[in-house]
Amino acid sequence: MKASDLRNKQLHELNKELVFLLKAHFGLRMQLATQQLSNTKQLKLIKRDIARVKTVITEKISNHDK
Repeated sequence: MKASDLRNKQLHELNKELVFLLKAHFGLRMQLATQQLSNTKQLKLIKRDIARVKTVITEKISNHDK
């Protein structure tokens, strides 16, 4: 997921995306704990996507305050 695509979304859409990513991250962590996760790179990618979404949300909030 690209940051430029995220910047085109509304704030409520970004919040929905964040919740979806956090649930996916939780599921992957549980799979890792039970040794059912074969591709651990997915965890890294989900974490980066979460960081991107949080960054865009923060940008939108700070731009809205100005």
